[in-house]
Amino acid sequence: EVQLQASGGGLVQAGGSLRLSCVVSGFTLDDHVIGWFRQAPGKEREGVSCISSRDGSTYYADSVKGRFAISGDNAKNALYLQMNSLKPEDTAVYYCATDPLWRYCSGAWLHYSMDFWGKGTLVTVSS
Repeated sequence: EVQLQASGGGLVQAGGSLRLSCVVSGFTLDDHVIGWFRQAPGKEREGVSCISSRDGSTYYADSVKGRFAISGDNAKNALYLQMNSLKPEDTAVYYCATDPLWRYCSGAWLHYSMDFWGKGTLVTVSS
């Protein structure tokens, strides 16, 4: 059974930082793409960022580019998202997700419906 467990969310003031983690079991990240989505209250889910274990390529949504940094650890089968300069509009539930179809990260990944999802972790940024 594939399981993704996200953690690291919390309450932070605008301008602050948080680091999200996602640990995957039942699925080897080696040679696959994994990333983050988020869903704010009353809004549709949006892709945030992805990373490829095959070539290390990354992709970011324009809304987080330059502020967020994604990284992975294949040995730990884990994924991270360092979020800096947080804004109130970053408030959302953040989900890690992956799909066996993908090998490379691209903008298209951010709009794809993944096979495997974590339960999410809530990030709240106060103004």
